[in-house]
Amino acid sequence: MLTLVCALLGVIVGSLLTVVVDRVPSKQPVSSAARALLRRPGTVVGDRHTPMLQVATAGLFAAAALRFGADWALPAYLVFFAAMVAVAVIDLEHFIVPNRVVGATLAVSVPLLALAAVLEPDRSSLVSALVGAVVAGGGLLVVNLVSPQGLGMGDVKLALVLGLFLGWIDLGHVLLGLFLGFLLGALGGVVLIMLKRRTRRDHVPFAPYLAVGAVLAVLAGNLILDWYLG
Repeated sequence: MLTLVCALLGVIVGSLLTVVVDRVPSKQPVSSAARALLRRPGTVVGDRHTPMLQVATAGLFAAAALRFGADWALPAYLVFFAAMVAVAVIDLEHFIVPNRVVGATLAVSVPLLALAAVLEPDRSSLVSALVGAVVAGGGLLVVNLVSPQGLGMGDVKLALVLGLFLGWIDLGHVLLGLFLGFLLGALGGVVLIMLKRRTRRDHVPFAPYLAVGAVLAVLAGNLILDWYLG
């Protein structure tokens, strides 16, 4: 039942993400358009993003419910998955990682994780999450300073969010998520060059690969680490 409820919620959130994806890159207000959408859900039916966002968000919300069950951290991970969908689409289309999305995600998810830490018997997860954010953000900041052309500050800020949620699980998941992101980014870049969609000098959006790597680490990290270490 929880999985079904989360999937249905994902459809609604996916529709709302249409507003985010369409308006945030052009720095238009979001809240008024989102409220209008909730009052008149049919206003974005024809938007080209809507079906993709609804399906992706519903699928990820259902997967989160299966992964965490009735854990107090589940609401925070729903926020995280929704943000990853929005960031991936925006970066693919506009080559930016919006501060508004990253900042809003942190503003909502940190209190949710703090509340989960208070309600859970083991409160060490919040400390691990904060350390993970520092490790991930600091690590990508070093990469940015070494090669600013290859990695933007938007990716560094996004890494804070990834590290927070992966660190909540454990620090091994932080390293795994970043590794998967860089691996997917390298493979994706090679494929684009082979298909002649990009050249070696072209900018390739990296946030979608980071997002996919982080989501994979959250959903399947235990299996991957057990396979690698075992």
